[in-house]
Amino acid sequence: MSTPAEYYNSLPPVSKAYGVLCLMATAAQRLQLYDARNIALTYEDVFRRFQIWRLVNNFFFLGPFSFPFAIRLIIIAKYGVSLERGPFGKRTADFLWMLIFGAISLLVMAVVPFLWTPFMGPSLVFMIVYIWAREFPNARINIYGVVSLKVHWFYLPWVMLALDLIFGVPLLPNFLGMVAGHLYYFLTVLHPLASGKYIFKTPLWVYPFLGLFAFYFCS
Repeated sequence: MSTPAEYYNSLPPVSKAYGVLCLMATAAQRLQLYDARNIALTYEDVFRRFQIWRLVNNFFFLGPFSFPFAIRLIIIAKYGVSLERGPFGKRTADFLWMLIFGAISLLVMAVVPFLWTPFMGPSLVFMIVYIWAREFPNARINIYGVVSLKVHWFYLPWVMLALDLIFGVPLLPNFLGMVAGHLYYFLTVLHPLASGKYIFKTPLWVYPFLGLFAFYFCS
């Protein structure tokens, strides 16, 4: 049985980096090192006060320490790692691009007032759930450590939405994550299968970020 340090070191770089940054963001907020309102996505502050960091930092705050926060962190550790090791194995840059594309898609959707949420991290995490369900359509899943079942990919996100409704978790962020996930899957899988052309390639500027992850989280 591996130790916590061995488990941490075995994690793939992108999922590890995102999970650690989300944990650090919530811990720092809990210690009152910053006010979460200062990183919330508010386009008025972005365009009028040039607070560009809000476009990025809002994705790392998954909420205060709570049951929903723990579930989101587990999703990164389980489904994110499973994707990065499985379908995206040896394609780490593609996995990072998936998250970046999802973040950009969510920022665009948030321009619409009734689709806006101050923190888009939960939506990005739910996008991971959607993509995982697509890539592992017949896998046996364990939901919240309580229910173990084998379901078709279509039902997993909806089962989790139903449970979030029971627990009183807002559903809009998860719906947005599903939309972003479907858009990515359409462009990378469904459209190439239908047209025979794959034009949605990972940009070259994504690759240098992998070196940063390797230096700060894998050294």
